[in-house]
Amino acid sequence: MQGEGAEFKLLPEDFYLRDAARVAPELLGKVLVHETGAGRIAGTIVEAEAYLSRDDPGCHAARGKTKRNASMFFRGGRAYVYLIYGMYHCFNVVTGREGEGEAVLIRAAAPLEGVSLMAANRGRRDPRTLCSGPGRLCRAFGIDLALNGCSLREGPLFIAGGEKPSRIAVSPRIGLNRGREKLLRFYAAGSPYISRP
Repeated sequence: MQGEGAEFKLLPEDFYLRDAARVAPELLGKVLVHETGAGRIAGTIVEAEAYLSRDDPGCHAARGKTKRNASMFFRGGRAYVYLIYGMYHCFNVVTGREGEGEAVLIRAAAPLEGVSLMAANRGRRDPRTLCSGPGRLCRAFGIDLALNGCSLREGPLFIAGGEKPSRIAVSPRIGLNRGREKLLRFYAAGSPYISRP
C-alpha cells in the first residue's frame, strides 16, 4: 500500500500500446500522480471507460482527427484532456499505436496523497466525492488543457503501479447518446469512490 511520501514506479511504455478495452480494466488500482507547484497529488484509479478506434460511435475519434481530439492519435502513453460544457475538464489515457485514436477516460479515483490540496481545489472536504467523476477528478488533481498531449511517463502527470482491485465490475459507459450499449466501463466493485454504482 502506498501513502504520503511514497516512491512511485512508472508503468512501462508497453502497457499503453494495446487496445483501450484491455488497458482500461488494468488501470484500476494503478496510481495517478500530479506533481504540482503546491505539492504532489495522487489517487488510486477506481473507474475507467474505454473508447475504441473501430465501431465505437461514442469515441471522439469516430469521425476522424480534429484539432480537439488530435492527442488521441498519439502513440499510447500520453494524456488526452478536453473540455466539456465549457467548464469541466476530462482526462484520458491514450492507448494503442500512433494514429489509432483510442483512449481510456479516467472517471474516478480514491484520494491517496495531497488530499488537502484536492479539497482546496474542489472546495469540498468529503474524500468520497473529491474525485468521483471525470470533471471532479480533473479539478481535484489540477488537470487542465495545459496537460493535453503530455507524456504520462515523464511527469508532471504520470501513472504508477498499484494493487489490482479484488473485484472488477463492468457496465455500459455513462452519459453517452451513441455507443451506450457497449460494456466498456470498468470499476472497482464496492468502492465508495466511484462516480455512480
